[in-house]
Amino acid sequence: MSQHKKYHKNYKRQKHTTAWKTVIAAIVILAGMWVGIGQQPNELTTFVSNISSSLFHTTKSVKTDQLAKLDYHSGDPSYIFVNHNKAQLNPDSWKTNKVIYSNLDNFNRTSTGNLAYLESRNVVSDENRVRQYVKPTAWHQKFIDGQPIINRGHLIAYSISGGISASGQYNPNDVSGDQNNPKNLFTQTSFSNQRVQTIFESKIRESLRRGNKVIFFAKPIFRGNELMARGIHLEAISTNKSLNFNVYLFNVQPNIQFDYATGRSHVDQNMKIPEP
Repeated sequence: MSQHKKYHKNYKRQKHTTAWKTVIAAIVILAGMWVGIGQQPNELTTFVSNISSSLFHTTKSVKTDQLAKLDYHSGDPSYIFVNHNKAQLNPDSWKTNKVIYSNLDNFNRTSTGNLAYLESRNVVSDENRVRQYVKPTAWHQKFIDGQPIINRGHLIAYSISGGISASGQYNPNDVSGDQNNPKNLFTQTSFSNQRVQTIFESKIRESLRRGNKVIFFAKPIFRGNELMARGIHLEAISTNKSLNFNVYLFNVQPNIQFDYATGRSHVDQNMKIPEP
């Protein structure tokens, strides 16, 4: 064996070993942190959650103008960071409790996105929900094992839009949240809506319940003239900056492939999506 081949083989072995040492070291650190769980459970849980998220779920950060170009590949994370997970919203712009609902585009899509200025009174329960009937673009429902593969995805979630009218203004007599406003809906996969987006909506609810004021921007990302969004861009910041995230969620469903031009779909058992 030549010296060059020996060096190349040893280098690959050393690189592989170093990678495993890094993973093992991370596990050891996390395990060590759990020793003190009885003393500071809340802080520790938050720390481990943040470490886990950054290491295993969203190791990639992209710029906003790249989002429409991204293709999802089986096995990839279900969401990624945008701008290194830092919102590009100005917390000083919060003046009045309202939602700015953008008009639909020429294809009847919510492609411009909605901007919400929220406070604690906007948090509502599910008891006043009504049946949804709006069919956003690319609405082609299917059921797999009795479960729907798509939802009517809200840009500004029902649970944080209490009292906000379809015009975007706050009405104290309205105890419900947004439900059937075409300017606030898009065709979203059940997985993206119920398993991923809810993670970030819960962060907003928690911040609002603590008395914070939050600015939240949500924008479905369409490629060209396609009628089904490739994903949704979410960013939020509280006025005290304790809440701050900027993420892109892929609009994908396990075991399903979509034609984003139309929203039609077919079963593909090779489409695997890891839990967020």
